[in-house]
Amino acid sequence: MTVSLQDIRSAAGRIAGRIERTPIAPSPSLSKRLGIPVHLKLEHRQVTGSFKLRGATNAVAMLDDAQKAHGVVAASTGNHGRALAYAARLEGLRATICMSRLVPQNKLDEIERLGADIRIVGESQDDAQVEVERLVAEEGLAAVPPFDHAGVIAGQGTLGLEITEAVPDLHTVLVQLSGGGLAAGVAAAVKGINPHARVIGVSMARGAAMKASLDAGRPMLVREEQTLADSLGGGIGLDNHLTFAMCRDLLDDVVVLSEQEIAAGIVHAYEAEREIVEGAGAVGIAALLAGHVKPSGSTVVILSGRNIDMDLHRRIVCGENPMAEERAA
Repeated sequence: MTVSLQDIRSAAGRIAGRIERTPIAPSPSLSKRLGIPVHLKLEHRQVTGSFKLRGATNAVAMLDDAQKAHGVVAASTGNHGRALAYAARLEGLRATICMSRLVPQNKLDEIERLGADIRIVGESQDDAQVEVERLVAEEGLAAVPPFDHAGVIAGQGTLGLEITEAVPDLHTVLVQLSGGGLAAGVAAAVKGINPHARVIGVSMARGAAMKASLDAGRPMLVREEQTLADSLGGGIGLDNHLTFAMCRDLLDDVVVLSEQEIAAGIVHAYEAEREIVEGAGAVGIAALLAGHVKPSGSTVVILSGRNIDMDLHRRIVCGENPMAEERAA
């Protein structure tokens, strides 16, 4: 099972007019630092503050009338839940979002504002997924998973189409790696059009489930931890159907970052690029700053989301490292 370039192109037609076609802007600071053209895909400017709206919108649009009648449900670390709540509200559907206690309060508040029913379950996204499965079985809700779903992957892949159109001489793309929906979709689109382009997955060192799974050669359970890149938390599912194989086959490399490196990415985005991004949104910048990725041609860095608690953002740009403090405690 996989998601094809044609699936992604079909998704682009399906969601046109329902999502923002976000801009790609050159980064003079990173271009000068690396000596190559570096562009930023400003996906954090999406209406719900993250790329997740693409996949959620496509998946909801593909539901039949019977499925829509019961409503939709998903587990989420925050951004997918917000996107699904928004997409469901546009269609007049009931949405239920299941999340763990690790999800930041600002993300809970936004999902609630969109009218979704919130269920807080356990200490991980895997725990929240158990509640999703119960609601599907007992109440007939239609599950719209955050990543391991063909419609979601195809929707996220539309971002890759926009990148290749804007940067025809593309050499490298840095893409966030968590459950793999974004990475798989972007890689399928980019390599479907430009097979020689490199696609690098970027994650955090704390609880990087897809990285651990790829290293092991099979889906693995990994303990979820507090991290500045909270949107990248959660497992990939031991019964993963799509994203593990696609990431294994399509990604050229995977790098992981320390909390200090992620914080440096957030600070650079704010001070040099004048962009407010969450930890997950800054990992591509962070990977370049830390020298974990050294591209030799035109490079696109995806800024995937902006949904960070603003007090936390202020502390980081003022030089604090909250996650390092928490680990020490």
